[in-house]
Amino acid sequence: MFSRFLVLLSVARLLASAVFGAEGPPKSGLSLAVFDIDATPPIGSLMAYDPVTNKWDLGLRARGVVLLGAGQPIVLCAVDWIGIANEGYDAFRAGLAQAADTIPQRVALHSLHQHDAPDCDFSAEKILIEAGLEPRQFESGFQRQMLGQLERAVRAALPGAKPLTHLGLGEARVEQVASNRRILGSDGKVRAVRYTACTDPALRAEPEGTIDPVISLVSLWSDEQPVAVLSYYATHPQSYYRTGIPNPDFPGVARFLRQLAVPSALHVHFTGAGGNIGAGKYNDGSPQNRRVLAERLADGMRRAWESTRREPLTPNMVGWTVEPVALPVSRDLDEAQFEAQLKGRDARFLATGGASRLAWLRRCAAGHPIDVTCLRLGRARILHLPGELFVEYQLAAKAQRPELFVAMAAYGDYAPWYIGTAIAYEQGGYETTPPASNVGPGAEAELLRALRKLLRD
Repeated sequence: MFSRFLVLLSVARLLASAVFGAEGPPKSGLSLAVFDIDATPPIGSLMAYDPVTNKWDLGLRARGVVLLGAGQPIVLCAVDWIGIANEGYDAFRAGLAQAADTIPQRVALHSLHQHDAPDCDFSAEKILIEAGLEPRQFESGFQRQMLGQLERAVRAALPGAKPLTHLGLGEARVEQVASNRRILGSDGKVRAVRYTACTDPALRAEPEGTIDPVISLVSLWSDEQPVAVLSYYATHPQSYYRTGIPNPDFPGVARFLRQLAVPSALHVHFTGAGGNIGAGKYNDGSPQNRRVLAERLADGMRRAWESTRREPLTPNMVGWTVEPVALPVSRDLDEAQFEAQLKGRDARFLATGGASRLAWLRRCAAGHPIDVTCLRLGRARILHLPGELFVEYQLAAKAQRPELFVAMAAYGDYAPWYIGTAIAYEQGGYETTPPASNVGPGAEAELLRALRKLLRD
């Protein structure tokens, strides 16, 4: 009887080999690789605002996923830096694409926008060096080293990719973290700005204003095991900063707490459209409040995780679409004026990131578009956008397809800086002033056009 069983088993193996080849039956088709590296700059290097003087228990991370089996690989990457702009953004997308054997258009790269963190703009560095000036925070030695490490991490992760069988989607309201920074008067104009740390009791007593209180959680599973958890929440990520110590601030602490709670999955957090959103109503800037905000955000993540509903995921349920946009340059940006300030070594040009703004102007003049992309995962649509986007864009995207699970990551290409709504440029307030925004009010029509197309395709 046993010998007959062996004969039947051998026949089955021969038939399988003949039909499927030497590797046996085909897999489901989808798989997921995860990567995670330290992105903390060394002591003595420059961050966006200050030199690094020390390190904290939690450093900065660059982490993400590579989705395989649905056409060319798709890369999602989140970095704990203030921003990656212009040629720096291009170089990181190209490097990640090469490492994952895909194309840059299928790479979504985002910063979380913490302020005790590095800046990255290879274009700005080049402009300053060619003018005989110190590149300051744009000096790219560490950033280029990081890019090489990131490429190696992606390559090393690919052989260990796990079969991807299920998608999990969950949402929850985050309590007492986000508030709108722009407080309008009876005339419809901004009468006060409630920054991410606010000590004025009258401003803190103002209503939350327009926000998106929901944190969206997308989990990717290999049968019963979660492999990655992607979270999306719209707010500036600052509790306090200018410490000289690189740190991921309260979203990084919340991410760490959830990593401890669900250790089998890599937790990757993305900052949503939080350009005009901060914790100012609930944050007086005291160091102790970082823990409070982190625990509130982690609690929202927990409840979104507990509300998660899983569903099978197959290759035909995954899609990737790209819509290039040409954002209109702010009328207040003058290339000739920037060139004169650069030649004259104007301190204002250096202090206000003039080299990065000049690089943005040149790229726009050369017709360089920005890719807005959408990842389709079953009934989920995950949008990837540039700059410090106002929350109204995120709310508009969700209203466009209320029957779907829509999430948004902003702070892609950081070159535009703040991107307000059209009316915001008439209302006043810091975010839409010439020192803060590199685009004009026409950006709204262009971005909403792209969002409509991506969400309808």
